[in-house]
Amino acid sequence: MDARLPAHMEVSALIRRVESEGGFGMVLSKGERDAGTLMIVLVERGRDSRAYERMPQLDGTRKWTLSRTQDPENPWEFSDFLERRGQQDPDLWIVELDIADGVRFIEAE
Repeated sequence: MDARLPAHMEVSALIRRVESEGGFGMVLSKGERDAGTLMIVLVERGRDSRAYERMPQLDGTRKWTLSRTQDPENPWEFSDFLERRGQQDPDLWIVELDIADGVRFIEAE
Protein backbone atom coordinates (compact mmCIF):
# COMPACT_ATOMS: atom_id res chain seq x y z
CA MET A 1 0.00 0.00 0.00
CA ASP A 2 1.29 3.46 -0.92
CA ALA A 3 1.60 5.67 2.16
CA ARG A 4 2.18 8.79 0.09
CA LEU A 5 0.37 12.00 1.01
CA PRO A 6 -2.18 13.27 -1.51
CA ALA A 7 -0.52 15.84 -3.76
CA HIS A 8 -2.74 18.75 -2.70
CA MET A 9 -1.91 18.12 0.97
CA GLU A 10 1.84 17.93 0.32
CA VAL A 11 1.71 21.17 -1.68
CA SER A 12 -0.26 22.93 1.03
CA ALA A 13 2.13 21.73 3.75
CA LEU A 14 5.22 22.85 1.80
CA ILE A 15 3.79 26.32 1.22
CA ARG A 16 2.79 26.68 4.89
CA ARG A 17 6.25 25.60 6.08
CA VAL A 18 8.01 28.06 3.78
CA GLU A 19 5.68 30.92 4.72
CA SER A 20 6.08 30.16 8.44
CA GLU A 21 9.80 30.85 8.00
CA GLY A 22 9.31 34.15 6.18
CA GLY A 23 9.30 32.89 2.60
CA PHE A 24 6.62 32.81 -0.07
CA GLY A 25 5.00 29.88 -1.84
CA MET A 26 2.73 29.80 -4.86
CA VAL A 27 1.12 27.12 -7.02
CA LEU A 28 2.09 27.84 -10.63
CA SER A 29 0.15 24.89 -12.03
CA LYS A 30 -2.32 22.50 -10.40
CA GLY A 31 -2.11 18.84 -11.21
CA GLU A 32 -4.16 15.84 -10.17
CA ARG A 33 -5.51 16.46 -6.66
CA ASP A 34 -4.56 13.17 -5.04
CA ALA A 35 -2.06 11.27 -7.18
CA GLY A 36 -0.35 14.14 -8.99
CA THR A 37 3.40 14.47 -9.16
CA LEU A 38 5.30 17.51 -7.90
CA MET A 39 7.87 19.80 -9.39
CA ILE A 40 9.29 22.33 -6.96
CA VAL A 41 10.83 25.54 -8.29
CA LEU A 42 13.17 27.07 -5.73
CA VAL A 43 14.07 30.73 -6.00
CA GLU A 44 15.77 33.26 -3.76
CA ARG A 45 14.36 36.78 -3.91
CA GLY A 46 12.84 36.03 -7.30
CA ARG A 47 16.16 34.97 -8.87
CA ASP A 48 18.20 31.88 -9.60
CA SER A 49 15.31 29.50 -10.30
CA ARG A 50 15.97 25.77 -9.96
CA ALA A 51 13.46 23.02 -10.73
CA TYR A 52 13.48 19.80 -8.70
CA GLU A 53 11.53 16.62 -9.42
CA ARG A 54 11.32 13.28 -7.64
CA MET A 55 13.15 10.70 -9.69
CA PRO A 56 13.01 6.92 -9.20
CA GLN A 57 16.17 5.39 -7.76
CA LEU A 58 17.54 1.86 -8.18
CA ASP A 59 16.47 0.97 -4.62
CA GLY A 60 12.84 1.85 -5.41
CA THR A 61 12.83 5.19 -3.58
CA ARG A 62 12.10 8.52 -5.22
CA LYS A 63 14.55 11.32 -4.42
CA TRP A 64 14.41 15.02 -5.27
CA THR A 65 16.74 15.69 -8.18
CA LEU A 66 17.69 18.96 -9.85
CA SER A 67 16.09 18.96 -13.32
CA ARG A 68 16.87 22.45 -14.60
CA THR A 69 18.50 25.71 -13.53
CA GLN A 70 17.65 29.12 -14.91
CA ASP A 71 20.21 30.65 -17.25
CA PRO A 72 20.48 34.34 -16.28
CA GLU A 73 21.22 35.20 -19.92
CA ASN A 74 18.08 33.41 -21.20
CA PRO A 75 15.50 33.41 -18.36
CA TRP A 76 12.58 32.69 -20.72
CA GLU A 77 14.04 29.23 -21.45
CA PHE A 78 13.27 28.23 -17.86
CA SER A 79 9.66 29.37 -18.22
CA ASP A 80 9.41 27.46 -21.50
CA PHE A 81 10.73 24.35 -19.75
CA LEU A 82 8.05 24.62 -17.04
CA GLU A 83 5.34 25.08 -19.63
CA ARG A 84 6.51 22.07 -21.66
CA ARG A 85 6.67 19.85 -18.57
CA GLY A 86 3.14 20.88 -17.64
CA GLN A 87 1.91 20.00 -21.13
CA GLN A 88 3.70 16.63 -21.04
CA ASP A 89 2.17 15.67 -17.70
CA PRO A 90 -1.30 17.09 -16.93
CA ASP A 91 -1.09 15.51 -13.43
CA LEU A 92 1.99 17.62 -12.57
CA TRP A 93 1.85 20.27 -9.85
CA ILE A 94 4.39 23.07 -10.26
CA VAL A 95 5.04 24.92 -7.01
CA GLU A 96 7.36 27.89 -6.55
CA LEU A 97 9.01 28.42 -3.17
CA ASP A 98 10.86 31.71 -2.68
CA ILE A 99 13.10 31.43 0.36
CA ALA A 100 16.82 31.31 1.18
CA ASP A 101 18.26 27.78 1.18
CA GLY A 102 14.97 26.36 -0.10
CA VAL A 103 16.49 22.96 -0.80
CA ARG A 104 16.19 22.18 2.92
CA PHE A 105 12.40 21.97 2.48
CA ILE A 106 12.60 19.15 -0.03
CA GLU A 107 15.73 17.45 1.28
CA ALA A 108 17.34 17.20 -2.14
CA GLU A 109 20.61 15.36 -2.41
